[in-house]
Amino acid sequence: MAKKTKIGIIGYGNMGSAIAKGIASKYEVFIFDKEAGKTKNIAKVKVAKSIFSLVDNVDAIILAVKPQDFDAVLDEIKNSIDKKLVISIAAGKSTKDMEGVLGKVRVIRVMPNLPAKIGKGMSCLCKGKFATKADLIFAKKIFNFIGKTLILKERMIDAATASSGSGPGFESQIVSGQTLDEARRIAQEELMPLLRDTCIRMGFSHDEAQLLATATTTGTITMWNTIMPEDLVRQVASKGGTTEAGLKKLKGKTLQNRKKFFPDAIWAALKRAKELSRR
Repeated sequence: MAKKTKIGIIGYGNMGSAIAKGIASKYEVFIFDKEAGKTKNIAKVKVAKSIFSLVDNVDAIILAVKPQDFDAVLDEIKNSIDKKLVISIAAGKSTKDMEGVLGKVRVIRVMPNLPAKIGKGMSCLCKGKFATKADLIFAKKIFNFIGKTLILKERMIDAATASSGSGPGFESQIVSGQTLDEARRIAQEELMPLLRDTCIRMGFSHDEAQLLATATTTGTITMWNTIMPEDLVRQVASKGGTTEAGLKKLKGKTLQNRKKFFPDAIWAALKRAKELSRR
């Protein structure tokens, strides 16, 4: 029997836990979170006693920490990485940023979205200077366990953040106050085509835009089975982030105007994503 690849996940929030649960049957998974309460009594994964014991024990590391903790974690692990693959899901952190701290390390950057929690995510991936095509394929395989995947050039990752990353928040805000049946209808018939067309204007190919729009909207609709759209908005939007920037274009407007301003929300999110990337 082939030995299972060991994957370490640093950070056990919404995304870290979604990835861990999605891949636990295929890989040997180690997790670490500085808030020990988050990792108590977790089945099918191993909880590392420290960030260093996790790094020492695994073949690949997924960084799923909060943006405000990201730089400190990079600094903490930079001398322990050796030749391991590092996969980051941090918004606004380029592969060049990470290589600047870690050195000549193989880095893959991924932008997943919240429906990954239910296996209906949309994850966009790109590779850093020192990562190989095999590394990119390996990372894609991991994220296929939690939904659809798309390999992009890094210059398109900000656009992916604004569309598929923030899209569930915008679509949920637009349909808030509607019945579930009506919300689904609006999303499928009106918002999905708008999202696709906006993605094309942002520079995605037709096929890429179709995948982003379909996967994002389908994942969002499926999440509404267990969470109210208003609550999903709160889960997606973080203070100072891309979703919050776009929501300002939608709030206080009628349903008709929210639909009309959906593309504006995406463009506002893109502007914010670029600002975060320049930090």
